[in-house]
Amino acid sequence: MLCKTVDINLDYEGLNIDNGGYKPTLSVMLPDNCARLYGGRKYPMVIICPGGGYEFTSDREAEPVSLKFAAAGFNTAILRYSVGKAKFPAALFELASAVAMLREHADEWNIDGDKIFICGFSAGGHLCASFGTLWNRDFVKNALGYKNEEHKPNGMILCYPVITSGEKADLSSINALLEDMANDENMLNLVSAEKQVSSDTPPAFIWHTFTDDDVPVENSLLMAAALKDNEIQFELHIFPRGPHGLSIANSITAGGRNNYIVPECQQWIDMAIRWAENL
Repeated sequence: MLCKTVDINLDYEGLNIDNGGYKPTLSVMLPDNCARLYGGRKYPMVIICPGGGYEFTSDREAEPVSLKFAAAGFNTAILRYSVGKAKFPAALFELASAVAMLREHADEWNIDGDKIFICGFSAGGHLCASFGTLWNRDFVKNALGYKNEEHKPNGMILCYPVITSGEKADLSSINALLEDMANDENMLNLVSAEKQVSSDTPPAFIWHTFTDDDVPVENSLLMAAALKDNEIQFELHIFPRGPHGLSIANSITAGGRNNYIVPECQQWIDMAIRWAENL
């Protein structure tokens, strides 16, 4: 197993983006591709974007998730994207850069370049949904110099995601993302992912809990409806109970809180793995 952390180096000043001085990184976990054992196979890749309301990136939604995917035969990468004082679209550009970097190194790192997935939790889910709907916009492609689809994700795994800036918004995340642009209607529409879905949006696996009191379940329902309207394949699971921020919903990520151990929600990652493998 090869584990390495690489810096995400963007010219924020040249891009006229304030990323708050944050130093984004991508921590990559790559299985040892022993020819005798694995036959030189290529592995699907999942880029994990932890939540944290755009104020921090949660450890609970990082390594434990990565290990689960790795055990199922995935390459994994954890993106510690710009948060805190960082402003939109800093994190979006960092995720674009991460996808393009991994696809560029696909042969070297034994990555299946046609199966690069982005997996986000809460605000990290918003980052993934936003990128999945905005990856082909001129303001992204022109700023980063992409000509084709080198930065396009092949699928999105959205875990109790922040989606909308509308009535059911998680305003703390939206305000942290936009800061002084939070009253700009055009910006609010741009970061309302359900309004940006198009025929170029990749397929999605989405899960949420009915009793999520922090990010209302309507966020996932709005995204699913928008995907259906655009004939984009998706799989949606709404579990009947569980608080916000479950991660893998077992004792490893519960942090001593029994209500964060929800057996029926633990199956989401096996279902997501099956979905990704069959896509």
